[in-house]
Amino acid sequence: MRQKAFGRTGFTVGDIGFGAWQIGGSWGEVSEADGRAALNAALDAGVTFIDTADVYGDGRSEKIIADVLAQRSGPRPMVATKAGRRLNPHVADGYTKANLEGFIDRSLTNLGVERLDLVQLHCPPTDVYYRPDVFAGLDELKRIGKIADYGVSVERVEEALKAIEFPGVVSVQIIFNMFRQRPADLFFAEARRRNIAVIVRVPLASGLLSGKITAETTFAGDDHRNFNRNGEAFDVGETFAGVPFEVGLAAVEEIRKLVPSRQSMAAFALRWILMHEAVTVVIPGARNADQAKGNASASDLPVIAADVMAAARDTYDRLIAPHVHHRW
Repeated sequence: MRQKAFGRTGFTVGDIGFGAWQIGGSWGEVSEADGRAALNAALDAGVTFIDTADVYGDGRSEKIIADVLAQRSGPRPMVATKAGRRLNPHVADGYTKANLEGFIDRSLTNLGVERLDLVQLHCPPTDVYYRPDVFAGLDELKRIGKIADYGVSVERVEEALKAIEFPGVVSVQIIFNMFRQRPADLFFAEARRRNIAVIVRVPLASGLLSGKITAETTFAGDDHRNFNRNGEAFDVGETFAGVPFEVGLAAVEEIRKLVPSRQSMAAFALRWILMHEAVTVVIPGARNADQAKGNASASDLPVIAADVMAAARDTYDRLIAPHVHHRW
């Protein structure tokens, strides 16, 4: 697996990581045994970056990660978590140092560590990015040793560009995939200029870009691909990357023609993301060990030819961009 510097933090990580939302919840039933097997398989395959959040299964994801790592020897991977979504109501005024410290303390306990490698503001309201006191509070939490570094997880490119104006922000987590290409237009260049680590989430558009979902696919009641189709629970861009389901299925059929023989569409979609040098690490989720191993293998796939990249962009421009490009 290719290794990349994680911005200016001093960490080096493999460019395929492990997104631990699925092993927490909101993706239908994923047993704890399957979650543990998926994480172990990812680590066995060379994954050295894990992304989670305090609200994934109300701490279930963090606790599974802690237990798995406690049973393994060798170098410890970098573990990033997120804070802020425990607020109710989820409003900018709730992003106080006291509240964030409380969330961080809970994650420290869940993860069984004395200091968090990276804490990310968890898609806060846009107003938070215009409040220097929020970032000053994070600076203080870093100074006293509860966090090694901090970053942000954003919904929109504009939020990312605003966040990296704060000197303490070392990373940005953002949605980027063949169905959400706007970050490559401006943000990636600015992130490289400032040496900001870029974490790519929703790389498979909630499974659409695996090529395995059809119009007949059904999703469990507790799967966000069922209950958040129109943004009922959180930003609609988190579900199928904000692309209308039928539009996404049509675009997948065009993308399928570009996938080399003996490659899965999921691996091809991950390799497409890694063609962008600004990307530090991609964090696909996995429901089981086979998915985790398949994801990790994408790092070693050959470079995608320029004409294939152009064809993927053409599909985006014609079918997808009118629905998403202006929104995020």
